[in-house]
Amino acid sequence: MLRKDSGGNMQKVALVTGVTGQDGAYLSELLLKNNYKVYGFIARRVNQSYENLEYLNILDKLNFVFGDLTDPSSINNAIKSIRPDEVYNLGAMSFVGHSWVQPIYTTEVNGLGTLNFLEAIKNFSPESSFYQASTSEMYGNNWDEDLFQRESTNFRPRSPYGTAKVFAHNTAVNYRESYGLNVCCGILFNHESPLRGLEFVTRKVTDAVAKIHLGQQKYIELGNLNSERDWGFAGDYVKAMYKMTSEKLNDDFVVATGKLYSIKDLLRISFNSIGIQDYSRYIKINPDFIRPAEVPYLRGDFSKAKEKLNWEPEKSFEDMILEMVNADIKRIKN
Repeated sequence: MLRKDSGGNMQKVALVTGVTGQDGAYLSELLLKNNYKVYGFIARRVNQSYENLEYLNILDKLNFVFGDLTDPSSINNAIKSIRPDEVYNLGAMSFVGHSWVQPIYTTEVNGLGTLNFLEAIKNFSPESSFYQASTSEMYGNNWDEDLFQRESTNFRPRSPYGTAKVFAHNTAVNYRESYGLNVCCGILFNHESPLRGLEFVTRKVTDAVAKIHLGQQKYIELGNLNSERDWGFAGDYVKAMYKMTSEKLNDDFVVATGKLYSIKDLLRISFNSIGIQDYSRYIKINPDFIRPAEVPYLRGDFSKAKEKLNWEPEKSFEDMILEMVNADIKRIKN
């Protein structure tokens, strides 16, 4: 709960799972700018990477508590000892493709991990606000008549990742309605940045384009080039997370751009940035990268977030991809 910082000012406390990931890093940066004391909840690993936190120059400004989303005792201890004003549950097995290979682990982390945190908050810190990182993958192959997905659209997940996230989302809503907890769910559509993991298609492409530009790679192996996504900038999306949670709005919000781009658009913009107009000779299709059940189309209607959060995306898809390519070129050169 609220306590004083070193200057005697009242300071909120936040606990962030997945703090070393893309969203966790950007969110922590935002919280620090708003004078929060930020705890990162991370697994104790020998080779723990803090690269994203170092990229944003915030590593030495954070506090860490060690635990695991599948270990209720470590979660209970963290909640009891910290008593955070806000908990942001961003930790997950987040790569959809891997969820087909590790469906049980994905469900334990993404589904039961959320339940473990909600139980801990209910029992030890019911005043805490809880943010659940829901996802557009919950919609799967379902959209409304005007080809948008919104808060009222039914979920029809098409991956173990999506089904686990539906469980987590519905559990969060149930704890809000059953126990009166302060719970918000952000149904975020795809969001990217230079901090995105290399296993995700946007970063896989921008990293490869940077290496092709520098003569270190000859082609990119990809799966379905016709998939279309609503891609936004992660740095914009964490602002929506923060706003809905800190203001205790206790509701669910789609966070998206409302614009649609294909993998081919991603390739075109990325290669154009290094002066290559025809990218086709640099692409090889690998059937191994095609999922058992594809989600061909995701496009969000963020009208509710715009109205109630006064939020809308700022950075364009094109500017985001250019930033990612340039960051990868710089990283590889260094």
